[in-house]
Amino acid sequence: MHSALRFLALLAMMAPATASEVPWLADVTTPPALSDEIVTQAGRLAPLLEDRNGKPITTAAGWAEKRSALLTSWKALLGPMPPRPAGGFTVVSSEPVGDLMRQRIRYENEPGQTLEAYLIGPADLDRAAPRSLPALVALHQTTGATIDEIAGVANPEGQQAIGLKLARRGFVVICPKNFLWVDSPTLPGAVTAFHARYPSSLGMHKMLFDAQRAVDLLTTVPAVDPDRLGAVGHSLGAKEVLYLAAFDERIRAAVASEGGVAFPSTNWSAPWYLGEGLKTPGFTRNHHELLALTAPRALLVIGGETGPGAADGTRSWPLLAAAQPVYRVLGAPIRLGLLNHGQGHSIPPDAFEKMAEWLTYYLR
Repeated sequence: MHSALRFLALLAMMAPATASEVPWLADVTTPPALSDEIVTQAGRLAPLLEDRNGKPITTAAGWAEKRSALLTSWKALLGPMPPRPAGGFTVVSSEPVGDLMRQRIRYENEPGQTLEAYLIGPADLDRAAPRSLPALVALHQTTGATIDEIAGVANPEGQQAIGLKLARRGFVVICPKNFLWVDSPTLPGAVTAFHARYPSSLGMHKMLFDAQRAVDLLTTVPAVDPDRLGAVGHSLGAKEVLYLAAFDERIRAAVASEGGVAFPSTNWSAPWYLGEGLKTPGFTRNHHELLALTAPRALLVIGGETGPGAADGTRSWPLLAAAQPVYRVLGAPIRLGLLNHGQGHSIPPDAFEKMAEWLTYYLR
């Protein structure tokens, strides 16, 4: 199906779900006053609601066509990847964690290559009613602990154990390992190995590809409801969430914590993300386009504003504000917002509670 028609079909299917919103939605979707300096720092923001002839887009059908064109442009930028393998996974090991079962699984993620992840769910997941449970892809931060931290194998009560903590809230959670810790002992080495296989593709596309493969695996779990799939991540994982939510319409709700939406906020030019090409004069893309591709689905950005490594905050608002009008054209509540906790590059307890509530509301 043509991508514009597929999007309109999705929009129609989602329409009945607009009756109830998270109670604090207005608090996180109302932009603050922005200085000229903040707006300038966000970079060039090409108009979203203009068609190829420069005319205003005022209908869902008009946006669907513009959306299709944006997808085409971004896919060309990211470069080619092969079709994703269709198989399931094998269980390497299992361990009970309270009322949950945490399984280490292995699967083919690229043709001829395997990857490991943790799958966390109720101990009786195999006996749960079919299509009864919401599920999440939880994407880990930059850490040598990789999936052990987010899945709560290491420091289960720590801030970064969001996969385990959200499984305790009733989600089936898959935590896949990022490719940067698979092919090489160093991040640049992993990128070199990836480019040896796919020389024309960006590292960000590899991350998107692997995250989508994790979504595929969730849909093979009989108890998982394929209409209630979400994504969550912090830092590196938040970057992946931004792309996964934009490119995969199966993701109905997402939370990106401290990934840095604006290009200058963090290291988007690193070779494992978008590379130095984004600094060239001819580079015209910006992340407000990805935020708009997510509409009318629910995406919460969590920012720390200040402190070492903080990547999201007021500086992120120009991009969110540019994308929010797309929700209005679609006749949907604005479900694109920023929670600014102001505590640096972290997930403080109050922010985690908001993260969990957002995902619970929009995947119920």
